[in-house]
Amino acid sequence: MRKKISPCRTAMAEPSVHIEERNGKRRVLVSGGTFVPRREWETAYPIELVEHVLRVTGPVWLNDEIARDENPSASRSFIRWNVLSYVDSRDFAGRRLLDFGSGCGASSVVLARMLPKTEIVGVEVRSDAVTLARHRAEYYGVGDRVRFVLSRDANNLPAGIGDFDHVVLSGVYEHLLPIQRRRLLSLIWSKLNAGGILFIFETPHRWFPIESHTTLLPFINYLPDRAAHYCSRRFSRRVRSDSSWPDLLRAGIRGGTAREIVSILGDGELLTPSWDGATRDQIDLWYQHVRDKGTSLPKDVAMRCLKALKAVTGIALSPYLGIAVRRRCSKK
Repeated sequence: MRKKISPCRTAMAEPSVHIEERNGKRRVLVSGGTFVPRREWETAYPIELVEHVLRVTGPVWLNDEIARDENPSASRSFIRWNVLSYVDSRDFAGRRLLDFGSGCGASSVVLARMLPKTEIVGVEVRSDAVTLARHRAEYYGVGDRVRFVLSRDANNLPAGIGDFDHVVLSGVYEHLLPIQRRRLLSLIWSKLNAGGILFIFETPHRWFPIESHTTLLPFINYLPDRAAHYCSRRFSRRVRSDSSWPDLLRAGIRGGTAREIVSILGDGELLTPSWDGATRDQIDLWYQHVRDKGTSLPKDVAMRCLKALKAVTGIALSPYLGIAVRRRCSKK
C-alpha cells in the first residue's frame, strides 16, 4: 500500500512524502526539494508516529529524525563511544541523568534503552518536540523511566527538576548563542553533583578545516564573522540567501572547543576516553563512530592524517567533539 502525506508547511519548494507498507514496516520516501539529508528510510514506527514526526520536523528532516533512534550508527553509536568509553554502563545504575536539549526525544529513549536502571529527565524548550518525545517514549515502553519537561525559558532551567549525577548535551552546544553558552553551562553545572560528569558530543569542532555541520564549506571556520556570513549565503546550498548571522549561529556554524567549555565550567576535570585497555583520544572517538556507518578508504586516510597531525603538533583535531568533564568540587 502506498500513501502520500502532504507537506505540513506551505512553501512551494517543500518536498512531498510517500509511505509504502512493506512486510509490517513502512518505507518512507521524500521527493523534491533541494536539500534533504535522508530521502529514504524503512521504519518500524506506526503510521501515526511517522505522521507526528512529520508535523514537528517537516518533510526535509523527517527520515533523519526517525533514523536517529532506529539507526544503530546514529544516537546509539554516539552514546556508545562518547559516553560509555568514559563511564562503564553499570556505573549508571541508580543514577539521575539530565538530557539537556532533548529535542524530539531520540537521545533520551536511546539512553533509556542502553541504561535501563537510570532515571532520565529530558529538558526541551519546544512544546511540540516535548509532545513528540513523550509519544516516542510510549512507543518504546520506557515512559516509566524517562520524563520530559518543557522549559518555558530558553535561558534558564525548569524549576524543580532536582540535581543530577550526569548530564548529556547531544548535538546541543553548537546551537547555543555565545551569551547562552556561559549562562546555561553554569546553570547546568550547578545542578551536577560532586563527582558527576557532563558529556558533550555531536558538536562540531570550531577549528576543523571543514565546517561539517551547517554549510559543508572548507576553511570557513577561520574566517571573520562577516566574511563567514557572506560565504555561507553565497556558496552553501544548505544556507538560505537571506539568513542572518544570528540565524547561522543558532544553526551551529561556529561549533565549540574543549578549552572553551572547560574555561566556562571553571572547576572541571577533562577526562580521557579508553576501551580495550588502551587510552584513546578525540580522533579515536570520531573514527569509531564513523566506522559504525561502514568502513571506507577515505575514512581511514582521514584518520591517519589526523593522527599524523597530532604526532607533529600534539593536537588531537577531529570534526566533532566528544568530551566528558567531571565536577571536582562540591556545590556551594
